[in-house]
Amino acid sequence: MSGIVIERFATAAAEDPAQPLLTWYDGATGDRTELSGATLDNWVSKTANLLVDGLGLDPGDRAGVLLPPHWQTAAVLLGAWAAGVEVVTADPKITNEKISADVIFASADRLEEAAAWGADERFVLGLAPMALPMRTAPSGFVDYVTEVRTFGDHFPPYPSRSDGALVARAAARAADLGLKAGDRVLVDAAKHPDPLDWLMAPLAGGATLVLCGALDPAKLDDRASAEKVTAQLV
Repeated sequence: MSGIVIERFATAAAEDPAQPLLTWYDGATGDRTELSGATLDNWVSKTANLLVDGLGLDPGDRAGVLLPPHWQTAAVLLGAWAAGVEVVTADPKITNEKISADVIFASADRLEEAAAWGADERFVLGLAPMALPMRTAPSGFVDYVTEVRTFGDHFPPYPSRSDGALVARAAARAADLGLKAGDRVLVDAAKHPDPLDWLMAPLAGGATLVLCGALDPAKLDDRASAEKVTAQLV
């Protein structure tokens, strides 16, 4: 796998595969999904195999990602990087402003935006609890959850082809945020929507994540206590 973020993910998954690595909590619905290193690695590998075996992508090809902070978004990002595929978003802070890609992954509320991208393959993510598939995929899109589950659980990492500047930014951001190895960090997704903050920096710093969407500030302390966090990005 490429870069310090992917290497840290691989190390964390291997060190204690049963330990929670990423926990997703939705304050609006109460949905809580806890993924061990082994479980997240399974989704990452399936995504990488989808890109390589399913779509025939090569290192250096491009995956457009129009997704909010979510555990499935983490699987898409890490799977793309594991396959050596460049991640392209609409946010120039993570890559660039070009809206062309070989494949695009979009949430159900961004389909109109996704349709404007020059991508040959398009996947939609419903982001439903328990990774439930969509009842019907929108025209022109394939349901990611349904499709990715058909691919293999293991993916041999590709040699490093990562963006060195992005890797350096992740490590520097982890230091800026005071994250350190062994931390369990609660992240307010609304305040930290950039993958550099909610995914890359914590992994680069050796932390595990509790990613919270629609977090009620009045219930922050209760959530932090319930999750036994040692650091917060709120």
